[in-house]
Amino acid sequence: MADNRQKQANRDRSKVSASEDHEVEYLMFKFDISKKRALELIIKHGGSRKNVEAELTHSL
Repeated sequence: MADNRQKQANRDRSKVSASEDHEVEYLMFKFDISKKRALELIIKHGGSRKNVEAELTHSL
């Protein structure tokens, strides 16, 4: 039986959640930053993955 594409989860992948450890750890690993720095950026940018990663990319 094929998957029903009408029943997909409505995840917001454009946001980084500070309450989800695996998302914070991914940022820490990807950009080699501390947990404190990752959480500061998530709060500063309201969880916008695009803005967080843009700031980290420009600061390298």
